[in-house]
Amino acid sequence: MSITTTTHLNFRGSAGQALEFYQQVFGGTLTSATYGDFGMPKEAPGAEKIVFGQVESADGFRLMAYDIPGQDSTDIAGTAGSTRRENGTTVTDRTFFQSLRGQSLEEVTKLWDGLADGGDIIEPLAASAWSPGFGMLTDRFGVTWVIDVEVPYNG
Repeated sequence: MSITTTTHLNFRGSAGQALEFYQQVFGGTLTSATYGDFGMPKEAPGAEKIVFGQVESADGFRLMAYDIPGQDSTDIAGTAGSTRRENGTTVTDRTFFQSLRGQSLEEVTKLWDGLADGGDIIEPLAASAWSPGFGMLTDRFGVTWVIDVEVPYNG
């Protein structure tokens, strides 16, 4: 048996823009369908919103998203809040972070730069006690990313 998990982000009207942004950052194929594509009358409010969206790349990145019906703000559902550094500690009221791990500092730096465009840096990407590269940021769509370079486990 094989099990995989995929993050599914819930937006309030900005899923299409977010998926396009993530495709720019990670590459891969963007697939999406609107509520209108699935039978909602095209002239109905919200018919142009995303009911199913996904970005998937050949190197294993996969992210899904949709627009919550009847919602029109640009916030992600359930993540309103803040994340900040305070006295050397990450303080947050968010229910999740999206973790992104790469094999090299060069690889994660490219992704960091893309995600940071229009976002807020919580902790700059830099060497840490456990990784040659670790950082946290909240992107322009409100998703908080924990980004690091994988280090071999020395058991």
